[in-house]
Amino acid sequence: MRYLLLVCAEEGVTLSPEQRAAIPAATQAWADETTGRGVRLEGYPLSPVSEAATVRLRDGERLVSDGPYAETKEQIGGFDVLECADLDEAIEIAGRHPVAAFGSIELRPFWTED
Repeated sequence: MRYLLLVCAEEGVTLSPEQRAAIPAATQAWADETTGRGVRLEGYPLSPVSEAATVRLRDGERLVSDGPYAETKEQIGGFDVLECADLDEAIEIAGRHPVAAFGSIELRPFWTED
């Protein structure tokens, strides 16, 4: 089963300089390990929400808003695509993502045509 792993955190989350400095290496180690196991198919960080746009079509009119429209302080900061045997394996992998320590990791199964 394939899962979309959404990495979420507040953009202005307060971390110590040491914690902030450790995130890139810890995330790369997580990505290398899960890719090596063959469960992480791909993943990328996202640009800041200041560069986002939300598009809606209402009564034939296209409405565009700056940034994401969400009633939450947490924003999606990146994503990974996992191929796991089941939800338990996906949860195990998500629980080891470095951002889980101060943000949240959302898992959503999705289906492909293959």
